[in-house]
Amino acid sequence: MQWVQSNIKDDPLLEALDVLRQLNAANLRKLPEYVPLDFLTDDWLRYVMKADGTISRRYYELSVLWELRSNLRAGNIWVVHSRRYANPETYLIPKAQWNELRSEVCSQMHVQENGSARLHEQRRELAALLQSADAFLAASGQGEVRIEQGKLVMPRLKEEELPESVKQLQALVTARLPRVELTDLLLEVGSWTNFPEHFEHAGGSQPRTSERLVYLHASVLAQACNFGLHQMAHVANLSYDKLAWYTKWYIREETLKQAFTAIVNEQCHQWLSQYWGDGSFSSSDGQRFVTVGKNRLATALPRYFGYNRGITFYTWTSNQYSQFGTKPTRTTARDATYVLDEILGNESELPLVNHTTDTAGFTEVDFALFSLLGRGYWPRLRDIGDQQLYRLDKAGAYPHVEPLLKATINERLILDNYDEILRVAGSMQIGFVTASLFISKLQARPQQNILTRVLQEYGKLEKTIFILRYIQDPAFRREINLQLNKGEQLHDLRQFLHFANEGKVRTHLEEEQINEASCLNLVTNAIVLWNTVYMQAIIEQLRTEGHQINDSGLRHLGPARFEHINPYGQYTFNVRQELTRKGLRPLREP
Repeated sequence: MQWVQSNIKDDPLLEALDVLRQLNAANLRKLPEYVPLDFLTDDWLRYVMKADGTISRRYYELSVLWELRSNLRAGNIWVVHSRRYANPETYLIPKAQWNELRSEVCSQMHVQENGSARLHEQRRELAALLQSADAFLAASGQGEVRIEQGKLVMPRLKEEELPESVKQLQALVTARLPRVELTDLLLEVGSWTNFPEHFEHAGGSQPRTSERLVYLHASVLAQACNFGLHQMAHVANLSYDKLAWYTKWYIREETLKQAFTAIVNEQCHQWLSQYWGDGSFSSSDGQRFVTVGKNRLATALPRYFGYNRGITFYTWTSNQYSQFGTKPTRTTARDATYVLDEILGNESELPLVNHTTDTAGFTEVDFALFSLLGRGYWPRLRDIGDQQLYRLDKAGAYPHVEPLLKATINERLILDNYDEILRVAGSMQIGFVTASLFISKLQARPQQNILTRVLQEYGKLEKTIFILRYIQDPAFRREINLQLNKGEQLHDLRQFLHFANEGKVRTHLEEEQINEASCLNLVTNAIVLWNTVYMQAIIEQLRTEGHQINDSGLRHLGPARFEHINPYGQYTFNVRQELTRKGLRPLREP
């Protein structure tokens, strides 16, 4: 079976698959006297082997298909010419080419080529943090951060009480923001950023008609607000055929990304956004939406969707409140699989360096990959008391931290495979493979994948370094919380926008869902930019009037506001016309 290959010579699973193929081709029901059994787990053997010692054909077939699926997912078996189930080695920079690119790629990632030098640096950092953490826990005693029964206890940070001056400033800004129609807001932002120019016809150049801008903006709002094209054509009094044509030929993933990236870049240049962040720190999180009808990504999850099914729009947010990426995903898939995608695919001017997620976005593999890519990974860990910490060796006495140090890092495993995991990170850095595709392969059957074991071992070291810093530095924890809160504020704004048809996602194709998520991202960014620009004007006016506004007050302002925005359109009441109407309205032509 040349179309299916394995990294194991004479793989018994492929032999079993070949046996079943021959039986089906010959329409035979009985298994031959010898069939491969080496691939079966003990759980499967209990079903496959009957009490009389014979083999159940039905359970044997099920076991072969089950193991085939697991091995395809893990990349231990691959399909020739397949994209999804290709040989994992084809996802990486070829080894011969890696020898030529190693220095250049490591320079891009700002990491050492030599594993021993890398571990020596981390050894010193870990030793310093262990020493300071030991002194910190000794000094805190029975304080807020402490160890009880061998577990770390660390309560949530208390909410920061805002000074009265900051509350007054927020009220003044809110009171002066102009009320605006969502359509007008989008057009105004378009005039500032020229984002509609990024919507290019898929077939090449097309004449720029006077109606082009109207239909492009209508198409974006139809998807962002969940109207759909029929409803938008009706409420905006537009031609449905033209709206569908513009949507088909102009609105697609690459043009939408270019359009909202233009808005993200404009947000970077606003002086007020610099008080919220320099663009180097970001976060990512998923937002769940109920779906209607059949949907490949939709999953049933009663906790969130009741009796319905739903999907997740995963988004990436900068500390300037701009959202530089989005992706529809399965709600049951771990966020950690996708965290790196838009960070590595960032096309904006944001100088992304450090990233945070909540607990669902964390794995030790992610800790390792972020480190190898020269970036900081700072997740907020809900179950931090259950996390194991590790040391590189037994040197040094840390009596107060000792209960947390459960094991020693396998340094030899990392050193022996350092160049290989460096090649994995380098392949992601220069775009040989998307992070989510390769991570999903690594996580499918980690017990059989050496790369997964090495990355997990290296990630344990990075996780330990992070946690030791996290428990000692309240300002560090507060910065992480603040960034995640920005993402939550934008979730509220997105929920406000995605209101039509009860907010349920009605698109069925993955391509349509990508477009819907990207349109929602575009309009969210447009509101953030519009609010930022007008807040700047308000602040300048307040200063002219003699108000004292300090930096602290500006840092606590946020552009994720929507009380002043009308997304519903305006109703007109033609009283005279309707009260004098003679007879019924004309019926529609079929």
